[in-house]
Amino acid sequence: MSNDNARDQDRVWQLMEKIGFAMLVTRDGDKLRARPMSAYVERDNNAIFFLTDARRHKDDEIARNPSINLSFADASAQKYVSLTGTAAVSNDRAKIKQLFTTPAKAFWDSAEDPNIRVLKITPDDAEFWDSPGTVISYVKMAAAAVSNTRPEVGENRKVSM
Repeated sequence: MSNDNARDQDRVWQLMEKIGFAMLVTRDGDKLRARPMSAYVERDNNAIFFLTDARRHKDDEIARNPSINLSFADASAQKYVSLTGTAAVSNDRAKIKQLFTTPAKAFWDSAEDPNIRVLKITPDDAEFWDSPGTVISYVKMAAAAVSNTRPEVGENRKVSM
């Protein structure tokens, strides 16, 4: 792996961890479905985990087609990650207990709820956009418009994960 790719992978993991929420996109037949989810980013396991509910349709969609997209966005800081990967749903009760934190209590009473499942995403590749921030980006875009050049508003890279 090249040093550039290793650096870019580091940045992808950092951005996902910092942003913390993702739109999970699955396929429902020919249609795409997206929903916001709280991400548990675990680089050491090369995985992004989510708690999900067995009574929801996303588990069935993943069983039919495990290819997914995660879209992380921090619009106020102009930082974004789009990740493709493979999803797997499990009933790993130890992992559920490990991931069960205060936000999960909004959806389930306890980690023992039999409807909770773990959704594990194994990344394939990603693309990130890492801007210095909204104000700086707008200033650079305005300067580029006046000088008839393209603005340098941060990094954009495709990354093999």
